Amino acid sequence: MTADEFRSLALSLPEAVEEAHMGHPDFRVRGKIFATLGPKGDWGMVKLTPDQQKSFAGAEPAIFHPASGAWGRRGSTIVRLADADESTVRQALIAAWRNTAPKRLAQQYEGE
Repeated sequence: MTADEFRSLALSLPEAVEEAHMGHPDFRVRGKIFATLGPKGDWGMVKLTPDQQKSFAGAEPAIFHPASGAWGRRGSTIVRLADADESTVRQALIAAWRNTAPKRLAQQYEGE
């Protein structure tokens, strides 16, 4: 997966917009970040719950691992784009988007 493919998947979610955070792209729903791209575009980050993180990292350890420090312990999860496929990353982005979107908006979205 490339950074452009990650971007396209993130922006395909309802009301998702791209902004910038600490010098690199981020993706937001109603002003709240649900995913980012690393400065070099070789990794992404999705904001999962700790349980979701454990599930994704357990199923695909070559693709997902916790971010360092407290962010990682709270569920922020690094996605190694070179090892990732569209279906897996899409599932992680949907989970991150649902975790961040207002409840009513998340309930209206009937994605995967």
